[in-house]
Amino acid sequence: MAGQTLRVAWKQSSGREARRALVSSLRELDVDATVVDEAEVVISELVANSVRHAKPLADGTIRLGWTVRAGVVEVEVTDGGGPTVPRPAPRSLLAVQGRGLRIVRGYAHEWGVHEDRAGRTVWVSLGGPSRRRSQ
Repeated sequence: MAGQTLRVAWKQSSGREARRALVSSLRELDVDATVVDEAEVVISELVANSVRHAKPLADGTIRLGWTVRAGVVEVEVTDGGGPTVPRPAPRSLLAVQGRGLRIVRGYAHEWGVHEDRAGRTVWVSLGGPSRRRSQ
């Protein structure tokens, strides 16, 4: 299993830093190109949602993590939580926003939300089932 953790500033432009680090890491680990592309979209959406709908962790950052095991990539983004629980917005032809988690759900094999005193983590499993169930 290979895993990495990165902290980025709680600002919209951090999505670019997150994408670069994740894509570089996954390519070095020889992850399937389709899964790398999916992970790039997913982390962009999750970082954007964190900045838009939540608050930062106590140190002013967002924590990103990813693991690779047997070709399955699990990505997680942890922030300080927000007033609502993350869930995909209803479909709407006229909506300008609100598609992020629907996009994430479309790529995800599984996804979920975990909350504790430190904050909220949204996790996504790409390319296969999460190991979270067996832990």
